[in-house]
Amino acid sequence: MFSKTTSSNNAAGQPQRRPEPAAPAMQPVSQAAPAMQARPTPTRTASTLAADLVFEGTISGEGELLVDGAVKGDLHVSRLVIGEHAHVEGTIRGASIEVRGRVVGNIEGKQVRLLESAHVEGDIIHEQLSIDVGAFFQGRCSQFRPAAVATPVAQPFASAPAPTPVAIEAPYEAPELDIASH
Repeated sequence: MFSKTTSSNNAAGQPQRRPEPAAPAMQPVSQAAPAMQARPTPTRTASTLAADLVFEGTISGEGELLVDGAVKGDLHVSRLVIGEHAHVEGTIRGASIEVRGRVVGNIEGKQVRLLESAHVEGDIIHEQLSIDVGAFFQGRCSQFRPAAVATPVAQPFASAPAPTPVAIEAPYEAPELDIASH
């Protein structure tokens, strides 16, 4: 119904050229820098120890680990998820630890969460601890709070003389009343 015809030749009989896009204008460094900072960071995927794997030894790193299999050894990672069918025997350390399976050993973490299917036999040292209803926990837990940097406190009255003690008199005793004679 509708059609558009284009002529590839101009009035002089020569083929028409499409205009090329203009080259981007150079921006001063101060304006170009924010665009470079806005680049998205690549997402990291969690490493996984599958349910059919058995690992013996120490696992450490800065990344995220999901354990669904069996581990006999220590785990030291930034974020750790112990799956429902996982079994870990060893010390666990990390910033964020989520337990859904079985752990026999101590746990040290900034944020520790025991979900309802968790079974933990060992001590937990934590900043934040969450235990869901139904989770099993046998051991001791201690809350760790990072030590605040001690700053000297200015004593405004440091040169003032010490207060003098005040003499305290014996407590007041009311005279006895003879109520029976009235």
